[in-house]
Amino acid sequence: MIFEMWGDNGVPADSFYQIRPECINDVPVSRFKIKPGKTLSPRKWHAAFTEEGYLDIGKILRRIYRGVCFVHNQKKRTGISLYMRLGGLFLTLKCLLNQGIHPSIRGEVWEFLLGCYDPKSTFDEREQIRQRRRLEYARWKEECRQMFPFVGSGRYISSPVITDDGQPIQDPSVLLESNPDKGLVLVPQDNYRSSSIDARNNLEKVTDKRVIQWLLTLHQIGLDVIRTDRTLVFYEKQENLSKLWDILAVYAWLDKDVGYGQGMSDLCSPMIILLEDEADAFWCFERLMRRLRGNFKCTDRSVGVETQLSNLASITQVLYPKLHKHLEQLGGGDYLFAFRMLMVQFRREFSFCDSLYLWEMMWALEYDPDLFWMYEDAQRAPTSAESSRGKVKSIRQCGKYERENMRTGAKNSETPLPISIFLAASVLKDKSSKLLHEARGLDDVVKILNDMTGNLDAKKACSGAMKLHKKYLRKAKKT
Repeated sequence: MIFEMWGDNGVPADSFYQIRPECINDVPVSRFKIKPGKTLSPRKWHAAFTEEGYLDIGKILRRIYRGVCFVHNQKKRTGISLYMRLGGLFLTLKCLLNQGIHPSIRGEVWEFLLGCYDPKSTFDEREQIRQRRRLEYARWKEECRQMFPFVGSGRYISSPVITDDGQPIQDPSVLLESNPDKGLVLVPQDNYRSSSIDARNNLEKVTDKRVIQWLLTLHQIGLDVIRTDRTLVFYEKQENLSKLWDILAVYAWLDKDVGYGQGMSDLCSPMIILLEDEADAFWCFERLMRRLRGNFKCTDRSVGVETQLSNLASITQVLYPKLHKHLEQLGGGDYLFAFRMLMVQFRREFSFCDSLYLWEMMWALEYDPDLFWMYEDAQRAPTSAESSRGKVKSIRQCGKYERENMRTGAKNSETPLPISIFLAASVLKDKSSKLLHEARGLDDVVKILNDMTGNLDAKKACSGAMKLHKKYLRKAKKT
């Protein structure tokens, strides 16, 4: 009976993220399926915690004995081996590496994978953190609302409201979109009294440079919001679009160095869908941006993601010199054709369901049990946590990719390479024959890579990335 269950082809997860009827033929079919006994289920996840809220190894091990967590043993090319390890979260990660997370619990599991919460915390401790963060978000949102009352109004804008020099745009269509009843209103705030309301109840000139820059991004956020995941029924509702706009607007105000960049809406959208509370979704997005904000950090001379593109070029040159030389000859030595993959973490290369599955596999592979404390403000950390952070972490509670970095010393380097770069390298490897024989110019390279949209296997891509990572480390060690 158990083996029959393992052989189950599974249930497609698309039903949890409904596609608009008119778009069904335009979106790729998801490969991710909910498989009994393999996919991390709500029952298995909830059983992983003690009564106090700690991840409990005993309950996890009992699930292991029921044949829950099976992992391919790469040293044995045949058969399936039961891979038992100590550490509650580690075993849970092995489950999701096998067949992902059930959509109904995906949001709360992601909060752990992204470092929102410490797996060693209790239910009460996490609730205190959650309430504190919700208050923080409400305060920041109100700060933004004071500068631009459209924030939190349940609507969003997609037309400019201000010029580069701080002059309000009085175009009737802009005013109507911003405030259909009275026109655009700007409420002055103590720190930004350079802005005020005139007798016509419209926005007057703004002189604070930071406020100007923020106001200039709001319509761009709106334009991206209305284009993000529009094939989903979820975004037919105005309230969900406005949630996405609000979170991105608040984040753009808080992140002084980066602000908002195109692609952030693709990263934030799943958080809105998975987490009902807007503040919780914001914090999940904020934690994800801790990993990726460097990609969006631009200067007059460079774009943040160029560093990763350069690393991708180096990896390809070491592992597949023939392919790298061919791409260079075509004028693609800067690897800009892979820009989108790394910028939005393969959201466009996979179906919606499969991209979420890919993300959680990446995060599980890279998981570091100290992630929560690395992100938390040291001044907020409780005294009891200081001692726990000082302890040497167990390698068994780390993701497989993280463990490999620790073993090889790559973790001690200044900037260890993220697995996403090796995922991109894995994609190029799979398409290497086509690229070598059919690409006669950069347009051909882009077309070949675009044609793979929806035809990639997330699990295979992660497995390939891990193999390339090991191979690269071995070759790099020899040089």
